[in-house]
Amino acid sequence: MNIRAFSDLGNQALLRRLAEEVAHNCESTATLIALIAEVDERRLFLPAGYPSMLAYCMRELHLSRAAALKRIDAGRAARQFEGILGAVADGRLHLSAVLLLAPRLTRENADELLAAATHKTREEVEQLIAARFPRPDLPTRLEAITPPLTLGSEPGATNVQEQSKSVAPGRLDSAAPRTKLAPFSADSYAVQVTIGRGTHDVLCYVQALLGHAVPSRDLAEVLDRALKALAAQLEKQKFCATRRPRRGLGRTSANPRHIPASVKCAVWQRDGGQCGFVGETGNRCPARTGLEFDHVDPVARGGEATVENVRLRCRAHNQYEAECVFGAGFMSEKRAEARARAKARKQAKMRAAAEETQMQGAAAEARARDAAPDRSPAPANDAASRWRPTWRAVAPISGCRNRHAISAACT
Repeated sequence: MNIRAFSDLGNQALLRRLAEEVAHNCESTATLIALIAEVDERRLFLPAGYPSMLAYCMRELHLSRAAALKRIDAGRAARQFEGILGAVADGRLHLSAVLLLAPRLTRENADELLAAATHKTREEVEQLIAARFPRPDLPTRLEAITPPLTLGSEPGATNVQEQSKSVAPGRLDSAAPRTKLAPFSADSYAVQVTIGRGTHDVLCYVQALLGHAVPSRDLAEVLDRALKALAAQLEKQKFCATRRPRRGLGRTSANPRHIPASVKCAVWQRDGGQCGFVGETGNRCPARTGLEFDHVDPVARGGEATVENVRLRCRAHNQYEAECVFGAGFMSEKRAEARARAKARKQAKMRAAAEETQMQGAAAEARARDAAPDRSPAPANDAASRWRPTWRAVAPISGCRNRHAISAACT
């Protein structure tokens, strides 16, 4: 199969072919699950020389461990609930949804849950499960996590037996920080994150500052207040949000691409902080990160920065809109020129930084030479020799990076 095998297809034909392949893949996935489930039920992996169905799938079928586990678990669930295979074959459920729902399925709720999870993403299925099967809140705690001891890390640890006595038995987790955000019920989430000592100290300090407002030092309340304060700060930076918007046009700019703060604020609120691109089927782009302010009537064609002429677009749709107006080839050349200019600016900054470092080094050497004591032989005892200048370097002159004041003392 060549990656360019479909390059001759038109746009609509290509989309139709993609939809057909997705439907075929769903049917193939359901068939594969059913076959794996039947082989697993008959335990045919044993006469083949494999101790488990997982080993058979990995060694004989050459599936990855994750892919094999997903299909084995889905097959075992499908043997108990017949609606799973049909939903997978029709494309109504993906494997991740099946694996999330399987532990919660019963004869009484299987049909309802499978129908409720139709065409939902993994995150939406997690929300569904959290709403139907809420879990109790996590206990609030804040504790230091010390890295596990390693051989030779303690003084006096001379062999493996002595070192093993100082470490509690059990599984050692990876030292890499992990972040997890999972719904526990319809209105609560569990947050698990590893923080550094600096963040821990700031958190404790904020708890102390909120001692009167939050006497219990509850972490959930502290995080809620902190995130709201951060959100207000970011809104001010992103789209100039303010409780007291200035009336009038405010300061003007000679740059035609400049967008006034009042326009940014109004556009952001109008579009709801989300990309406003709507596809042919009526689906609106869900992007909420990396948003850019885009002109409906481009600036190059005289478009002005008004609320009606400015909209929110994600970077991908912003470039797509530009390609629709100016052409893909033209925009590709412009982006290449922009990358070249950015590279040139970066190289210029690096050269300037290197020259600045070199000048600072030369100035430091000069100061060191000036501060060194004069070891020249004593001059003859005459009238002129009584006036010998002794130089010493003092602080740099304010505002002049490489100029220094030098004072002379007479001896």
